[in-house]
Amino acid sequence: MQSLIQSVFQSNVGQNKNKFTVAQLGARRHYSTPRILYETGHLEHFYTDICAIKGFPKYLRLIPPKFQSNSLARLTGRIPYGIDPNLITAFSGFGFEYISRLRKASSASETIKTFLWAGKTFGRLVLRQGIRGNGVYVFNTAGLELLQAAKQAGLKTVMEQTIAPYQIEKQFLQEEQALHPSWEEPLEKNEYLAEYIEREEQEWSLADVILCGSDFVRDSIQQCQGPKERCVIVPYGIDASFGIDTSFQLSAKTPHQGLLRVLTIGSVGLRKGIPYVLEAAKQLKGKAIFRVVGPVQVLPDAVAALQENLELVGQVARSQIMPHYNWADVFLLPSICEGSAAVTYEALACGLPVIATPNTGSIVEDGINGFIVPIRDVDAIVTKLESFCTQPELLVTMSKMALEKSQSLGSVWLGSTTSANGNEREQVLPILE
Repeated sequence: MQSLIQSVFQSNVGQNKNKFTVAQLGARRHYSTPRILYETGHLEHFYTDICAIKGFPKYLRLIPPKFQSNSLARLTGRIPYGIDPNLITAFSGFGFEYISRLRKASSASETIKTFLWAGKTFGRLVLRQGIRGNGVYVFNTAGLELLQAAKQAGLKTVMEQTIAPYQIEKQFLQEEQALHPSWEEPLEKNEYLAEYIEREEQEWSLADVILCGSDFVRDSIQQCQGPKERCVIVPYGIDASFGIDTSFQLSAKTPHQGLLRVLTIGSVGLRKGIPYVLEAAKQLKGKAIFRVVGPVQVLPDAVAALQENLELVGQVARSQIMPHYNWADVFLLPSICEGSAAVTYEALACGLPVIATPNTGSIVEDGINGFIVPIRDVDAIVTKLESFCTQPELLVTMSKMALEKSQSLGSVWLGSTTSANGNEREQVLPILE
């Protein structure tokens, strides 16, 4: 077994810095993690599932954008800008099978089963190719096999916990389903849930460092008896390189004629607190208009209620998201359970005051560039939104402060190849050495 592990890893003996193999399913945070490591000389190799510049998916980019469906546009937007393609391996066949299995999953149990299959299969594919460097960087529930191999080989192990542990997420979802029984299919007795939770906890035990995007994630790990002492909080930045229309000029919001425009971006479901967006829209009719952008994951009756009270856009490609930020005056995300929602960073960078919950993991400063409201508190949401309706100057002031906050973190947006904020780099790089 030891010889097998040694053959899998190709050490960079004698180098001054750690060189990492990054294994990442999907275009998480627009590939900012492998890009940070590449730009700083820490990336040895990057493994992923589907990448629009590798294998047969690259030929899909030949289809003119006007003929691409939303799903195809999202696929062709999976481009790890700024990373040497020679350092990228994409398992395209596996990636499409993963998508197919997720689409066919008809229950929470089937979805968790698919997640488990994907994490295990991805790990095996990476190990067959060979992990290079003297460290691995993985993401929760999709890195156990790589962490096990790396630990046995005495290599550095880093994992990123992108959201609160599933054990915590499950508790929140069960509470929400009790409060809103007609919104989503109930969480049935899930035969794969225990294995999924155990897999996540095993990853914590093997990681030298667990990167968390927020206090909420770290504290949730501690609540699950996880190793809080190995958790490091690193607030995320935003990525400039996902094809946003550069004709938009970022500037502070100014008062306009008409109703307050409230934007929410995220999956339309209980975890994102969408029932509270709906209730706020009902209470603020005639004062504000609401738009929700993201994949719809609720039952027909809930969809009908949403469509009656707000604009339900559905999922759009990243290249098509900027017009929605440009339309809005305020960004609202009353999530019940998150990691550190990237859309809140993006909204701030677009000059939008953000209303979020502590569980959103946002970097919003209450009363300065937005408001932090308790989870499930519609009255608080309505009160904060009404303050923008009655005090136009507050919108202008907070919009300016949102931009300043974004800039103070070193976050970048248009016209830059930098992948994430300078604060993130400053905190992450010493950890990787």
